[in-house]
Amino acid sequence: MSAHDDLPKLLDDCVHCGFCLPTCPTYVLWGEEMDSPRGRIHLMQQHADGEPLSGPMVEHFDACLGCMACVTSCPSGVQYDRLIEMTRADVEREHERPLKEKAVREMVFQLFPYGRRLRALRGPLRAYQKSGLERLVRRSGVLERISPSIAAMERLTPPLGKAQRLPERVAARGERRATVGMLTGCVQGEFFPGVNAATARVLALEGCDVVIPKAQGCCGALSLHSGREDEARAFARKTIETFESVDVVVVNSAGCGSAMKDYRALLAGDPGWARRADAVSARTRDLAEFLVELGPRAKRRPLPVTVAYHDACHLAHAQGVRSQPRALLEGIPELTVREIAEPDICCGSAGTYNLFQPAAAGELGDRKAVNVDATGAELLVAANPGCSMQIATALRRRGAGIAIAHTAQVLDASLRGLGRDAVVARRS
Repeated sequence: MSAHDDLPKLLDDCVHCGFCLPTCPTYVLWGEEMDSPRGRIHLMQQHADGEPLSGPMVEHFDACLGCMACVTSCPSGVQYDRLIEMTRADVEREHERPLKEKAVREMVFQLFPYGRRLRALRGPLRAYQKSGLERLVRRSGVLERISPSIAAMERLTPPLGKAQRLPERVAARGERRATVGMLTGCVQGEFFPGVNAATARVLALEGCDVVIPKAQGCCGALSLHSGREDEARAFARKTIETFESVDVVVVNSAGCGSAMKDYRALLAGDPGWARRADAVSARTRDLAEFLVELGPRAKRRPLPVTVAYHDACHLAHAQGVRSQPRALLEGIPELTVREIAEPDICCGSAGTYNLFQPAAAGELGDRKAVNVDATGAELLVAANPGCSMQIATALRRRGAGIAIAHTAQVLDASLRGLGRDAVVARRS
């Protein structure tokens, strides 16, 4: 039985009550019914009834962030996450995109899921950033004229320092409590290597042997959330093979963790892989989720800083991990956590969304930056590389000098007694 056999029931679950409307970022922005979850479900029903995928119909599906805020707000239990993934797969199979759009999308998917290709870009990008050419190019607007998506890629690239390469095993400090595998991620690994280094140190300080397979590749998140099902399955199978031998897989990127926990659904129809996928999904944990389950052992040292915690959509909505990061932060002496207004409204990153829908993503990023700035926090804490890049870019536009760090980096600074400058120096 194919996943599409479930489509009629999934569509019928929606009673069009409207509870999703105030939580949907695009409906909040534009107030258009067809850019709300129930409006898109209406279009999905039309397609299921035989209506071809027209250009305007696809535009409404493309405008969806896939943030899943509607899933957590729906009283009827509508699985919109499954619906939008199935619909995007239909779009990829049936809809012929304009040549320029197709070329940009193919460039993204031939680059971002491949660590070696991203690594090859690091040198030229560092030289570009240090040369001052970056400021000149942005002032000229030349990239916007070539392609708004390419301009967005350039604008979102974080400042690149020296790459930190991790060994294949990091030994537990003190008595070993667990052996865990660690996913390094594609964008996380190459653009935020310090986050991975901090993650490995924190796990080791909490008594974990950390296994970091050198052969690991993309988990398939970008492909899965963009309707490229066959590509996602290929990445998933490779990741399953890589991490089958460990008891727990710890992931520090919200989108990756969400995808890996969804392997059981992605490969459910594959007799050779379904059980293996289910097993790895069951053993996958977000870093904060795992550390709370494990319980603290290493001594927390004071970190006198005020932080605002950002709920990444694929962590809060897809994985239901909300309280654990806050609990970890609140366990640090002298650290104060402040909440951000409209926490369930996406920042506009949403995997590849800020590349393919830069205008809408920019509006959402600016909205999030206003709310972050209003907290008066010195530091924004986020658990997803896309969110960090998106919000940092929006904060720069606003002229707000707020530092940004991952939960792992804040914990690392506390456990090692590095002091507040170790985290507040990471300016947006």
